[in-house]
Amino acid sequence: MTVTPAQVRSALLSRREIALIDVRNEAPFAAGHPLFAAQIPLARISAEAKWRIPRKDVAVVVYDDSEGLAAFAVEELRGLGFTNVDVLENGLQGWRDAGYELFEDVNSYSKAFGELVEHRRGTPSLPAPDLQALIDEKADIAILDARRFEEYATMSIPTGRSVPGAELVLRAAVAAPDPDTTIIVNCAGRTRSIIGAQSLINAGVPNRVFALRNGTIGWTLAGQTLEQGRQESVDLPGEADDARSRARDVAYRAGVRRIDAAGLAAIEAETHRTLYRFDVRQPDAYGAGHLPGFRNAPGGQLVQETDHFAPVRGARIVLADDLGPRADMTASWLAQLGWEVLVLEGFDGELETGPDGGPAPRGPEGRYKRPYEGTDNPQAAMQAYLDWEYGLVAQLARDGTHGFFVI
Repeated sequence: MTVTPAQVRSALLSRREIALIDVRNEAPFAAGHPLFAAQIPLARISAEAKWRIPRKDVAVVVYDDSEGLAAFAVEELRGLGFTNVDVLENGLQGWRDAGYELFEDVNSYSKAFGELVEHRRGTPSLPAPDLQALIDEKADIAILDARRFEEYATMSIPTGRSVPGAELVLRAAVAAPDPDTTIIVNCAGRTRSIIGAQSLINAGVPNRVFALRNGTIGWTLAGQTLEQGRQESVDLPGEADDARSRARDVAYRAGVRRIDAAGLAAIEAETHRTLYRFDVRQPDAYGAGHLPGFRNAPGGQLVQETDHFAPVRGARIVLADDLGPRADMTASWLAQLGWEVLVLEGFDGELETGPDGGPAPRGPEGRYKRPYEGTDNPQAAMQAYLDWEYGLVAQLARDGTHGFFVI
């Protein structure tokens, strides 16, 4: 069967559960797709679908752009036990013909949300030359890199230390114990810098906080040199009470609810709803011991890559964290992104160790070359990427389906 673009849009607006899946490779997906589409290439459906779409009777709508892939995807998904799979009528062209917006790049709605946060809150930022001047004069600053550790080690701002996004509020007092120290948060481009800096501001840390404007892209375009191979991180605090209190207040303001183990069991029994359970700590902490049934999704990346971790728009999300601040801060952002998100109280019971058993990472086949990865990107591509991000707030307004809010 087919469903029309208008029916998909109606489901998104009414927050009915739906997984809109682009079955092309990542490169054509990045050239244009609906805002809430998730990408699972046909060759990866058997490996990824059960992990990314956990409820077999949820509404799944697949599409391509006249490549003839969608029919094979329907067959593959039904063979895996999915019972409610349809094709988008006339595929991506049907979406175009309906006059609906197409978004470029990957993780588009998280990036658009980051731009909306900066637009609404006026998140303060420093341009790269100003930060270079502060480094040169040995000013009292702490540069915190909010990306994955692997990205930080590949290329980083001089003197920067790794503090992945959801760890920022938890580790800020260790990174900058003197409230007179200015904190600068960076990523490769814009989103994680903005969300990271605004996380610290929302949590009321006493330090002045800035995002590095345009991240390592802006640094490179300014003709400044990145470092490679840095391995510096920031330790956990000896006690987390202050961070816990700050983060919980932010989650409360975002409308995040909390449940205990009995509450979790109750919603797990509601088989008519899709439930994602994520442990938002870093992989090493997760591997050392995690609650059964919870997958690892480090909080900063979960906010950055929500479409990857949770393709079923309208689903529930429950977050776990042994200390609390990481789950509360992550939940605050997911709530603003329009998700029904809850934080699990307590980290009790028998824990499992090791990885979560998810599918192996994708290879390079069909992968979109991101203009913010690595050290060999053309300047024109980096500038074009920034220009695209600057236009996302206006594109969100034209699209009209997002349902985001900003506290």
